[in-house]
Amino acid sequence: MSFQQGLSGLAGASKSLDVIGNNVANASTVGFKSAQAQFADMYANSMNRSGNSPVGIGVAVANVQQAFTQGNVTTTNNPLDIAINGDGFFRMQGSLTDSSPMYGRNGQFQLDKNGYIINPSEKGAYLTGWLGTVTGGDPVPLKIDTSNIPATATTKISTSLNLDSRLTVPTVATFDPANSNSYNSTTGVTMYDSLGNSYNVQTYYVKKTTPAVAGNTDWSVYATINGVAYPSNAAPAPITTLAFTNTGVLSTGAVTATAFSAAVLNAAVPGFVKPGATFPSNIAVDYTGTTQTGQAFAPVAQTQDGKAPGVLSSFSIGKDGLIQGSYSNGDTKTLGQVLLVNFANPNGLQPLGSNLYTATSDAGQPLIGTPTTGQFGVLQARAVEDSNVDLTTELVNMIVAQRVYQANSQTIKVQDTVLQTLVSLR
Repeated sequence: MSFQQGLSGLAGASKSLDVIGNNVANASTVGFKSAQAQFADMYANSMNRSGNSPVGIGVAVANVQQAFTQGNVTTTNNPLDIAINGDGFFRMQGSLTDSSPMYGRNGQFQLDKNGYIINPSEKGAYLTGWLGTVTGGDPVPLKIDTSNIPATATTKISTSLNLDSRLTVPTVATFDPANSNSYNSTTGVTMYDSLGNSYNVQTYYVKKTTPAVAGNTDWSVYATINGVAYPSNAAPAPITTLAFTNTGVLSTGAVTATAFSAAVLNAAVPGFVKPGATFPSNIAVDYTGTTQTGQAFAPVAQTQDGKAPGVLSSFSIGKDGLIQGSYSNGDTKTLGQVLLVNFANPNGLQPLGSNLYTATSDAGQPLIGTPTTGQFGVLQARAVEDSNVDLTTELVNMIVAQRVYQANSQTIKVQDTVLQTLVSLR
């Protein structure tokens, strides 16, 4: 027996305690992966090619291997917190100019002053992915675009309703929006010009005495825009005529492509187009699905394709990594997509500290992809992945490592006693 075995055992047990201590210290570190010291025995080669000595010379630390197993997922109140449930790493870079990639599982992200998504606990690393609706190419730092969505001018108004067949022709023959005796029913919708200014369009339905086709029932449709009759208060005219068969089905007038003329709307008639704005095209009206039955007048659905300017009000991250922005005008827009990276051998990654790793040749080539596809996991927003350290296991391992350390110190003590006995011989 020599001191070599005991000394190597002490060094191995000390290394094991270091690893266990590091695991315990990071039991609350988001995205941390526990490690384990792996050991190998050592033998000295004999001379004259006679093989190895049958008695070992101790132990060596062969490797410190991390366990890339899934940690528990805990929900949070931060919309930018992201947990990976499954395989993959977030891809990050240290700065906007340094594109050297780093990888990690800590999804505690936030926005910096310029709108970039960063992880302050990981040296302020920038999260990378695809911007906007891009679906290929090299990942770039993700930035939340807070610019407004421009207005969209209305080009079509779609209305579906039921007209009451029991109603009689109005007692006042000339349509007047101020006189309810000149029309039977009315409903309204909002439309928009090129700058997003809104206009209240009120439509009025007037049952006609004589239909264009015998057996049908005709209704004239009039309109006002911000209280002004179209095309003018002096000469209101129907924007379309709806004709129904004796079964209540709409036969003509379902779609009128030029119900509102852009030329008339843009003619600076008071109450119509606002300064600096235009209606770039004629506005169609679509009454598909409208019926005439012996039931009370009832709007069923009413939509139009224009939009006011939109201000980004919130954004969310889906399980597939898509970042969707929600705007004040009801629109949604894809702002980017978070990407994941995986490796054939994650244990080949080199730890950098701050829960970050860098790729090495042992890890293999980085495989970049979108969450939920192939071998990549699912993202969960407003959540983080906890450390996968099992404190109970680590405390038991600590006791074992302590006993191993004591046992190896005992071999040194015994060797010292043997040498003392040898020295004492006379």
